Amino acid sequence: MSKQVVPTHEKFLITIEEAQAYFGIGRDKLYALTKEEGCKFVLFVGRTRLIKRECLESYLKVKTYI
Repeated sequence: MSKQVVPTHEKFLITIEEAQAYFGIGRDKLYALTKEEGCKFVLFVGRTRLIKRECLESYLKVKTYI
């Protein structure tokens, strides 16, 4: 049986590495963003940080809007 590959833009949760590639943000910056108090776009599964892709997209749109 082969494992199905789901494109990043269709995933609800993505890893830090996938977020780096998808958003073009560095690993250290993503870790800093997920450490902020009240961060709503991170989900911890044990020690693994998973990013709620759509929530991070919304957050970045608000923060980068000039």
